[in-house]
Amino acid sequence: MTKENKTLADALTPRQIVEELDTYIIGQFDAKRAVAIALRNRARRQMLAEDIQDEVAPKNIIMIGSTGVGKTEIARRLARLVDAPFVKVEASKYTEIGYVGRDVESMIRDLTEIAIARVKAEQTVAVEEKARDFVEERLLDALIPMPRSLRRQQQDAEARLLAILDEDEGEEIETEVEADDDSDRQGTFDTPADDDEAIPDDLDARRERYYKTRDMFKKWLHDGKLEDKPVEVNVKPRSVPFVEIFSPGGIEEMDINFKDMFSSILPNQTKKRRLPVSEARKILMQEEAEKLIDMDTVISEAIERVENAGIVFLDEIDKIAGRESRHGPDVSREGVQRDILPIIEGSTVASKYGPIRTHHILFIAAGAFHVSSPSDLIPELQGRFPIRVELKSLTRNDFKAILTEPKNALVKQYTALLETEGVNAVITDDAIDEIAALAFQVNESVEDIGARRLHTIMEKLFENLFFDAPDLGKDRVTIDAAYVTAELAEIVKDQDLSKYIL
Repeated sequence: MTKENKTLADALTPRQIVEELDTYIIGQFDAKRAVAIALRNRARRQMLAEDIQDEVAPKNIIMIGSTGVGKTEIARRLARLVDAPFVKVEASKYTEIGYVGRDVESMIRDLTEIAIARVKAEQTVAVEEKARDFVEERLLDALIPMPRSLRRQQQDAEARLLAILDEDEGEEIETEVEADDDSDRQGTFDTPADDDEAIPDDLDARRERYYKTRDMFKKWLHDGKLEDKPVEVNVKPRSVPFVEIFSPGGIEEMDINFKDMFSSILPNQTKKRRLPVSEARKILMQEEAEKLIDMDTVISEAIERVENAGIVFLDEIDKIAGRESRHGPDVSREGVQRDILPIIEGSTVASKYGPIRTHHILFIAAGAFHVSSPSDLIPELQGRFPIRVELKSLTRNDFKAILTEPKNALVKQYTALLETEGVNAVITDDAIDEIAALAFQVNESVEDIGARRLHTIMEKLFENLFFDAPDLGKDRVTIDAAYVTAELAEIVKDQDLSKYIL
């Protein structure tokens, strides 16, 4: 099996992707199927010959559905499933040139920053073991500094060794290194820095005692016996750049990294801090890891991931769906669409890390489309979203499943929070039925906000328990249908009150 075919074989199949999404998201099979196919097609494109690979454009998707039905969650879980760079942006935050708002290209710059942070984190893990060794040496140097006489002797010996290595190659070097007279021996580590301070034998004994003590401290560090011991270390201050340049579209338009520019001009400054060993280790680990990481490799890999695996979730696309009018907020809607269009079609966005091609980034747009429809988008933009799926409103049975079935089910979350106070909360099946029924009822009578209604109801239901939990002194609390009715029934009946509370 070739490397390319192996890559395709290792990728998740559409059916596997849907099954993984099912563990967190209830229902909405059509939307899950659409994103699963789009994701698999990405892996298939990578297997094509180079001459046709660049011609295959991603099949962007529009999700149509009211708030709280799972649009954002599907896209976010999809990206997390394949560890792809992901950014969620709101179309209403962008405006055309001349109107206050963010530059549309900033979504690609944000995606790149996320990818770089992720690759850098991966590289940090890769160099963690080596960085830990360097941190250990720095901590030992701070805990048990080398005596001045030994340090000067070592520096002198190193300087002499460098001087020898810098001389011309040949017999002169061999003669100087291998010479056996007293003058040549002064270039070894056994030579004292100052004859007045100590004789060589005394320095040898002091050096031996020092390294024995250092080994003992090293063992204590490994055993965790020095975690609370204060230590003074030199660290680089993490300060905000003092130069900022603002432009009409925002500072993200500036293709200059002023922080790096001034750091190359000004000398590196360090600051002495007295910290416990446990805290000093964390700070020093960051510094040593950054020294070991090759940022050119990080940037190159991050850009490759963005261009071939990046996902942009463009929310509230319905807010800019509309043709231009002469007044009001509609003035800039078509302009925003036309500004977004080149990025979705495929263009090159300039960033401080270099050019970013958007030709194969997957765009997933979403909107409720209550007062508009996808056909209200400009024709060019409609053509760039060939796949459209409609997400269904949640039913009473969906609410019951959301409460109990996903890995991050609300019932599991709330009972786990109470367990931290020593309270074992048991929610009965009839209580879950009642909560689902109330959520469905309020969505029908007030406004349909989907699964978010469950969050408001659960918060109100557990409000008293969360307040009294530290003082309950009980190991078990049962929440049944009667308890749910007592806590929520009056609020649900009063529709005016439901609007404000639920």
